[in-house]
Amino acid sequence: MTAVFPAGAMRSDQGVPFDPAAPSRPQRASLLERANPLAKLLALLPVTGVLVASMDWVSSGIVLLAAVALLPVSGIRPLEFLRRAWILVLAALVSAWGTALVGEDSGATLVAAGPVTLSEGSVMAGLATGLRILAVALPGVMVFITTDPTDLADALSQKAKLPARFVLGSLAAFRLLAVLTEEWRTVGYARRARGVGTDGNLVHRTGSWLGQAFALLVQAIRRATRLAVTMEARGFGAGERTWARESRFTALDAWVILGGIALAVLAAGLSVATGSWNLVWA
Repeated sequence: MTAVFPAGAMRSDQGVPFDPAAPSRPQRASLLERANPLAKLLALLPVTGVLVASMDWVSSGIVLLAAVALLPVSGIRPLEFLRRAWILVLAALVSAWGTALVGEDSGATLVAAGPVTLSEGSVMAGLATGLRILAVALPGVMVFITTDPTDLADALSQKAKLPARFVLGSLAAFRLLAVLTEEWRTVGYARRARGVGTDGNLVHRTGSWLGQAFALLVQAIRRATRLAVTMEARGFGAGERTWARESRFTALDAWVILGGIALAVLAAGLSVATGSWNLVWA
């Protein structure tokens, strides 16, 4: 017997009727996962603006503490968060150390060992630099983890009114990242099976790595060309189009945006009150 679906419905890959009005996220998802992706981006704007405007440890520290406090409601496990953000933490530490070493000395001298001199001013500048990097990057990582790319594309096209051609092309490119990661491993296995790049000195291994990267680049260009032709043939480049699922703003999204504004005001206010506010262009 052939199943009959309501008008406007589609069959999913599992043979279950697809309801366009159904939420794209399950109800058991965390608060940040249920929030509209555009609302999360709007909440980041004032916070990022404060961090870009001033380089001080007070505003950066407040934003960083708020990001850590939001981990329980984001549904992100701490180990998963560290696995995604460890390179950013390392970059912040290196930047803080470098700024403390080459920064202008002011105040009392804390360390004087030959050419290495650390003063109170240079250490505070290094601390502000490191915290600023973390405060800008980690909330972005949190939003990235809790946002489905398809939901983001729906919100950007339906709510932000960005061109559908640009949004769908970006979504397709984002979806291909996982495919390219798998292809990188496949190319590596194939080269090692032929005995390429398995031994030799550092120069030989570097050349082998560059060859593998070039092979991946060729595969990526071929795949992108085929995908572009396929999307064009299926009408993705048409003008006005419909969407399978509507992107909606809810009361939760309003609270998310207000929370971002409140955090920006709190960070800037406490920084000014403590005398730490330091405009980067002043």
